[in-house]
Amino acid sequence: MGKNTCFLIIVILAMFKTMGQVEEQVLDSVSEKMIIIAGDSLVQSSIALEEAYVFGKLKFSSYDEKLRYYILRRKTHKVYPYAKLAAERLVELNDSLAKITKTRKRKKYTKKVQKYIEEEFSEELKKLTRTEGQILVKLIYRQTGSTAFDLVKDLRNGWRAFWYNTTAKLFKISIKEEFHPDLVEEDYLIEDILQRAFASGKLERQETVLDYNYDELYNKWRKPTKKRDVHQQKNQ
Repeated sequence: MGKNTCFLIIVILAMFKTMGQVEEQVLDSVSEKMIIIAGDSLVQSSIALEEAYVFGKLKFSSYDEKLRYYILRRKTHKVYPYAKLAAERLVELNDSLAKITKTRKRKKYTKKVQKYIEEEFSEELKKLTRTEGQILVKLIYRQTGSTAFDLVKDLRNGWRAFWYNTTAKLFKISIKEEFHPDLVEEDYLIEDILQRAFASGKLERQETVLDYNYDELYNKWRKPTKKRDVHQQKNQ
């Protein structure tokens, strides 16, 4: 990835990093519920389970299609943690900035955060390829509901967003790119890769802020249409 493009991603992540950490509170996985049956009170222990998908075996129509999927999977696994971090830091940053009323102090705080994350992530992000950078931009939209362009524009200013977008185009990366798995097949493949990785524990799940259903996506992109079925029957 080019130096300018790498700096762009660093700036985006820099806006999301906070200097403090909130200690997590461990909660019991088993909750007790009181149920009234015919006037009697019963204590029921239940375990709240997350929604899970049962995945079929991957099938490909050609070697090239298979190769494309596995290359995309490797790149998606690599950049997803950065998109997940971006969503987490966005919430934290907004919470922190909401407590700072003076403009000068807000700018000072943002610069401090930027310097911190540049030192933490710059070397790793420099290793990203152009395609990995573009996937990262898409996943940032998946996790935050905003394009990288809009995040820079909102947290810095419109001129910087324009400049970064123009620079990114030199490296064939658009920071205005969105994520639409219901309309773009590659975006669906990325979503499929993520869901399988979540289920297998290879990636830590973070729900998207976008409104779409994976089952419906699978039915659209993976299940054969009637037209395809007829075509296959004629060739038999």
